[in-house]
Amino acid sequence: MIIENFISKEKVDQIKYVYFYRLLKGKIAISYSHKDVEEVQAYGIEIERQDILDGKLINVQRDSVQNISPERYKVHNLLKLLYDNKVSPIHLVDVIGDYVDEYSMDFDNQKNYAAY
Repeated sequence: MIIENFISKEKVDQIKYVYFYRLLKGKIAISYSHKDVEEVQAYGIEIERQDILDGKLINVQRDSVQNISPERYKVHNLLKLLYDNKVSPIHLVDVIGDYVDEYSMDFDNQKNYAAY
């Protein structure tokens, strides 16, 4: 589910590029003991670029990373960073890979809270 959407436009020569930066919300199942599973909210990011020439859509590129963190503010801040720097979908994983690795620990924290 898309819960936020930022749009950026730029024109290079005759091609207009429209970027969509989307904050996604979903659920992920977390096992906190060998049998118990809990569903928690998880936020992700999608970037889409549409290339438009003479009013016609000629190309679409899209990439996303699901389940980055259960902490909305962290993923929102990442989305804003991508938007501010006009990151292309082609570079999404390269730019946020280290953040995703770090934020995956947030799911472990959710698991620890659920155990108490």
